[in-house]
Amino acid sequence: MQNFARACLLLLLATPAVAVPTAVDVRVLSLGAKFIGSSMGGVEIVLRDVETGAILAKGLTEGGTGDTAKIMAGGGRNAAVSTADAAVFRAKIDIDEPRRIRVEARGPLAQPQAAVRVTSEQWILPGRGMTAGDGWLLEMPGLVVDAVEPAAHEVVPGKPATRRIGVNVALMCGCPITPGGLWDAARFDVRASVRKAGASPVDVPLLYAGRTGYFAADVPLTGSGAYLVTVSAVDSKTGATGVDRTSFILP
Repeated sequence: MQNFARACLLLLLATPAVAVPTAVDVRVLSLGAKFIGSSMGGVEIVLRDVETGAILAKGLTEGGTGDTAKIMAGGGRNAAVSTADAAVFRAKIDIDEPRRIRVEARGPLAQPQAAVRVTSEQWILPGRGMTAGDGWLLEMPGLVVDAVEPAAHEVVPGKPATRRIGVNVALMCGCPITPGGLWDAARFDVRASVRKAGASPVDVPLLYAGRTGYFAADVPLTGSGAYLVTVSAVDSKTGATGVDRTSFILP
């Protein structure tokens, strides 16, 4: 009898553990704003085993930016803010034992000059995934800054004394910046640093210029040459920052 029991124990120990499909939902919030989803090209999500480096799942967040009132009103640290339409990446990973999992998020993919990467780690148990509430919720810092005037390497005709610099600024979710709006234009410090080759840069504040997210100003020119432009924006409420660059030539 003892031999039979010992044989059963050895057989049990020799039997490989069975992998269990385990659901993980990943959502990404723009810092101080809403979910980053399809309208911004989504966020690339990678779920990786920390110990082995193996990729367990990979995909994009898809869906809308979510319910503005629910997200922005706040309901305490443990209150879920996602709704059924909010952007999410849903994965099922096959694991047979507790795994330390790293999630890597990179985006927004539709604006590569603004894309950043955030990561987080936690233990996941077989069959006990991350789907309750908001699932695995990440927050992505930054602003989308897109230099639209002048066009890259534009040759400016004539001999003007100034050149208009214009940029579009948005939250990482694409949420709108307007005067007096939920994301008030007055709280954003938008600037252009214009440098002519061989000269010191000129720093010029850009002001809201009549349409959603658009900031502009005329900057002085100091003669022929190539001008390099670095535009930046900072949200004074959250510290979120974005940068873009362009250039133009005055013959």
